[in-house]
Amino acid sequence: MSATPQPLVIQPGRSLGWITLGSSLYSVICRLKAQPDLYPNLDLAYSSAQPLSEAVIVTVPSTGLRLRFDGPDQRLRLIEVYDFSKATMTYHNIEVVRKPKVSNDPAVPETPALGPSFRHVYQRLVGPAYEGEYIAPSPGHATGTYVLSYPGLAFSFPIQHKSWSARADFVRMLDSSAAGPAKSLAIFSGPSWPEARPGLFTATPPYPRSTALIGKLAENAPDEVDEVRLYSAGKVEFIRRASPAVLVQLGESTAQDLVAEFGPPDAVYRKHDNRLSIHAAAASSGRRRPSVSPGLDPHTVETDHRSSQSYTDSSDADIISVGKQNDVQTACFYNYFHHGFDALVSPPKSRSPAFPGQELAASSDNHSVQPVVTKLFLHGNVPGSYVFNRHRRCRWKIIHPSNPNSDRLNSETPFSDLRLRLGHLWQELYEDEEEQKKMQRAMVLNRGWDESPDSSVELLGGFEDGYEAATQTVRMSNEISTELNNTDLYGFPGMLFEVLKNDAISCLTVY
Repeated sequence: MSATPQPLVIQPGRSLGWITLGSSLYSVICRLKAQPDLYPNLDLAYSSAQPLSEAVIVTVPSTGLRLRFDGPDQRLRLIEVYDFSKATMTYHNIEVVRKPKVSNDPAVPETPALGPSFRHVYQRLVGPAYEGEYIAPSPGHATGTYVLSYPGLAFSFPIQHKSWSARADFVRMLDSSAAGPAKSLAIFSGPSWPEARPGLFTATPPYPRSTALIGKLAENAPDEVDEVRLYSAGKVEFIRRASPAVLVQLGESTAQDLVAEFGPPDAVYRKHDNRLSIHAAAASSGRRRPSVSPGLDPHTVETDHRSSQSYTDSSDADIISVGKQNDVQTACFYNYFHHGFDALVSPPKSRSPAFPGQELAASSDNHSVQPVVTKLFLHGNVPGSYVFNRHRRCRWKIIHPSNPNSDRLNSETPFSDLRLRLGHLWQELYEDEEEQKKMQRAMVLNRGWDESPDSSVELLGGFEDGYEAATQTVRMSNEISTELNNTDLYGFPGMLFEVLKNDAISCLTVY
C-alpha cells in the first residue's frame, strides 16, 4: 500500500513541509530515500570539475521540487516548486492551487493543475506586495517573467513581452490576459528575492543542518559541528554552531569523551581490515623507505571504517603478530554519519610530530592502556565519489599560526595546491627536491570493488574515468555502481589525504 502524501505547509523564509532551509544535503537525501513510495526517483546535478564550489541541485520529479545546495557547506539555500500539479501545498490553511474537478466520465481526460493565478496570490493567498522585478525574455522568445516577491517567498509569472510596460500598473498588468498563472514558487532566506539573490549561497543560514536542533528537540540533541580545526601533534578542535568548542587530543581523549560531547555514535564497527598488512611486514625492519610518502605508514592507513561491512582475509592475518592481532580485536570505529566524521578507538599509540618550528606539547601522565581515540576520519561527501552521502560533509582547516597561507589549508582547497603548501611546510623533512618527489608518490585505493550494500548512487557519466567541466547528473536507485572508482592516497606527518581524480579531497585521516 503506497503512502499518501500530506499537504506541504509553506513557511516563507523557512521551509516547505519538512524540508527546511539550512538542512544538510546528507540529511535531505537520507530522508527522501527513506520514503521510496513518495519519492521513487531523485536527480542530482553537480559540477564534475568543481563539485565543492558550484551549487548542488537535487530534483524530486514526483513532487515537482528542485532543491539547491551550496557547494562548500552543502546546505539547502533555495526551495523551488516548478510543477504545481505534483504536490499539494497550503499557506495559512489555504490551498496554493485549487485542484480541478474530476469528471465521472472516464473518457474525459483529467485537466492538469496549473499554478496559482495572480489574483489568487495577491488577493486571497498572501496579500499585497511591493512592485516586483521583470526579466525580459532571451532573443527569439516572446514571454518574459515577472517575479512577485515577499519576505522569504516569491512567485514567477509568465507575461507577454510585447504587452509589458514599465510605466503600467503591475497589478493590472499581471491580472490581465497578457499574464498567465504562476509557473514556479521559491522559498529563500531574505527580505525579498532581489535582495537575497546576491548572497544566496554565501550568507550564513539561519537554521541548523538538522531539524532535530530546532525547537524543543534541541534540548536533547548534541550540537552540530560547523568546522574542524587541525593543529599538529594530534590536536583537533571541533567548532560547534552554538555550544563551546570541543578539544580532542589523539592518544588521550577517550570514547566516553566523544559520547559526552557528540552523543552516542550512529554505529560502531569492529575493525577487521588487514589488507595493507603486506606493506607493514615490508616496513617492519625500521629502515627509512624513500619511495613511500611519510604519511603512508601502513599502520595508519584504514581502508574501511564503516559499519556496513568488514574485510577479513586469513592470509593477511597470518602476517600480523599476536600483539597486533590483539590491537585489531580491541579497535573499533565510532561512526558519526550526521556529524561527518569517524573515530578509531584503539590502544594508545605514539603521537605524530609537531609542525617544524613548533614544540611538541607535553603529553598526559596517564599511562593507562584503556582504548583512546587514535585517528579521526573527516569526510568530504564529494558528489560523484563512490562513498557519496554515507556521511554529512565535514569542513576542516589546518591551523599553523606562523604560516601566512594558513587560510588556504582547508577542505575546499584543490589538493594540488594544498600539497605544494604542505610540502613547503614540511620541507625540513626532505634532504633534497628529488627525495621530496619520491616520498610524495601516491598509493592507489580502489573503491569500485567495495561491494557495500549501502551504496545507492548510480553514476550517469564517466566521472572518475574522464571528467569534463560540465554538470553531471546522478540518479538515485537501489542498484550498485559497477564502475571502478580509484582514489589516490597522499600522506604527510599526522595526515592522510584521499583524493579524487578532479583534485577534490574525499577524506582526511588525522592520526
